[in-house]
Amino acid sequence: MKAFITGGAGFVGSHLAERLLALGHEVLVLDNLATGSIDNIAHLKSESRFSYVIDSVTNESLLAEMIDRCDVVYHLAAAVGVKLIVEQPVHTIETNVHGTEIVLKLANKKKKLVFIASTSEVYGKSTDVPFREDADLVMGPTAKHRWAYACSKAIDEFLALAYHKEKKLPVVIVRLFNTVGPRQTGQYGMVLPTFVRQALAGQPITVFGDGTQSRSFTYVGDVVDALVKLAGTTAAVGEVFNIGNSREITIQQLAERVRTLANSQSPIVLVPYDEAYESGFEDMRRRVPDISKIGRAIGFRPRVELDEIIVKVIDYFRER
Repeated sequence: MKAFITGGAGFVGSHLAERLLALGHEVLVLDNLATGSIDNIAHLKSESRFSYVIDSVTNESLLAEMIDRCDVVYHLAAAVGVKLIVEQPVHTIETNVHGTEIVLKLANKKKKLVFIASTSEVYGKSTDVPFREDADLVMGPTAKHRWAYACSKAIDEFLALAYHKEKKLPVVIVRLFNTVGPRQTGQYGMVLPTFVRQALAGQPITVFGDGTQSRSFTYVGDVVDALVKLAGTTAAVGEVFNIGNSREITIQQLAERVRTLANSQSPIVLVPYDEAYESGFEDMRRRVPDISKIGRAIGFRPRVELDEIIVKVIDYFRER
């Protein structure tokens, strides 16, 4: 199999490329390095079955060529991270919607299988936890830039499913829930690497809000396993799948676990949302997936527990 990964120098994309190569597949990567890093794929450059291009998904002629050469497209390129989304809503919307539009249009010419990486953010302010793929999406007001990412990814989903229904393009949508592990940066607001970096530096561990909001964290290796297995599952085409971990933890508890496992003396400090992001910022109180659907489809169950993930991230930052 020949796989094409947009955003392949990013956190998830680089791990996916690594896994596909290990399984004997050929991998093509496209990344503009806006949030990805060449360091993430440096160790793959010597692989004869690996190639990469530094460019944007908006370069239609290049994208057409790369899609034409592949069997499956993993579309991971997107504007990510709460900090980036709040500060650059125009970039967020244009990158996510227009990029996906181009990928689907070009893939449709040869009916290539397309994976659209969506997000748990699309569930918005819903309180119907755990979130099921067929549940209602409850978005915040358009005046709150925080919801621009969720809405842009929901549009991606609508468009992908429309291509499947109307044009018979094989698509699979995956909603990722707080994927974490080595190579993830805290530069754009990702919580676990931020906590680890602060703890190792002896700096205050900054918990935004009151710390009682909860999340569930999934190891990137478990996520890429699911992405690979779904590509070989015919029944997955035209479907939406949550990929995550059903075990939740509050952000305050996460900070405490990081501090303990890093053997840090850093104080844990609460920072109001208004100071961290923008006035009137809204957050999701809980974000927990129902993973029964993907469990039935490919037998998915997350294997790596949170403490082990935290240790892996700590080791990664210490090595750097």
